[in-house]
Amino acid sequence: MKNEILVCNSGSSSLKLDVFRSGEALNYLASASVDRIGQSDGPKSELKIEIENGQTHKEEGVFEDHRSALLRISEILEKENVFLNDHRMAVGHRVVHGGPTITRPVLIDHEIEKTIDECSIYAPLHNPANLNGIKVARELFDCPQVAVFDTAFHAQMPAPARTYAIPRELARKHGIQRYGFHGTSHGYVAEIAARNLNRALQDLNLITLHLGNGASACAIHKGISIDTSMGFTPLEGLVMGTRSGDLDPAIVAYLQEKEKLIFQEVDTLLNRQSGLLGLGGASDMRDLLEKEKQGDQDAALAIDAFCYRIRKYIGAYFAAIGDPVDAIIFTAGIGENSPAIRQRVMDNLFADRIYFDSAANEKRIENREGNLLTREHSPVAVYAIPTDEEWMIARLTRDLLV
Repeated sequence: MKNEILVCNSGSSSLKLDVFRSGEALNYLASASVDRIGQSDGPKSELKIEIENGQTHKEEGVFEDHRSALLRISEILEKENVFLNDHRMAVGHRVVHGGPTITRPVLIDHEIEKTIDECSIYAPLHNPANLNGIKVARELFDCPQVAVFDTAFHAQMPAPARTYAIPRELARKHGIQRYGFHGTSHGYVAEIAARNLNRALQDLNLITLHLGNGASACAIHKGISIDTSMGFTPLEGLVMGTRSGDLDPAIVAYLQEKEKLIFQEVDTLLNRQSGLLGLGGASDMRDLLEKEKQGDQDAALAIDAFCYRIRKYIGAYFAAIGDPVDAIIFTAGIGENSPAIRQRVMDNLFADRIYFDSAANEKRIENREGNLLTREHSPVAVYAIPTDEEWMIARLTRDLLV
């Protein structure tokens, strides 16, 4: 029976796979990952596979390309009776950027491949790697292939939120607009929140906070993304692990002049050397919290700036949504696992309508529904919900085919 879906997330030198069985529910079957693909010098690649029955497989080797890595993973999975040829329903691919034209999951053909390639100008670090994984999977697996785009969830943003105030002809010529990212994650936790609240998503107003090394906020009105903090690129918005987030654009020209930097150097500075790393000397929030305990003032400022920016966006999104907000959702690495950051973000924030429960905030998350972090009768609920982008990609892939 063709009821298994392989979810593929292809990076420039890595490959992450998950397999789900489709039935009344989508059930996890296996996961696999391999790193250092195409890197012959240094340590060997490490391949890891975990099967839902508890079986694990680890090996080291040299993988010249994604094809050899995916072929080896497929061989091991087939020995465990996972994703056999007559079980293959589809392969769902994570693709970061769909540009202005692709606004939903799509069946992949040569025209879609061409569009993904053309959108590499917007996401040069991601789309080429995603496309490479697509081409390899289409060669190896004779089943439908579906592309699910990070940008698609935000495709219905109204024009005032989507538009930058630059000459319109220039924006149209170069496709410059707010696209937003982390859409699969924002969409997933919004659906879980709707289930928790026992209400239809299209009736809900939510603010979702995807807080990891990359971080973004999203305003959801009646189930639709109406604004999000990341913009034309993932650089805009919240303070992130190594990205600056919101910045006066004049700073770019100023630094180029004063530090004699070329554009590529400024781009590296803002994307890879700024954010928490630039402010506090570490990109990992756990390290910064530890440094703060030891009296490091730079670390304390980095954390405060991170939380302040989130609070600022929450306030703005209350205004953007207009109607009463039903819930705020924390997700991703920091959002799910850092009670200290959640507490600092929510401390006395709209206390007249958010009855934050500090004791509930300290509890460990133990299921996919997450934890409710507000007291009974709080007009606005607050949740910490684990994201599961792979499950969501599998669900969207199945929905498109069925």
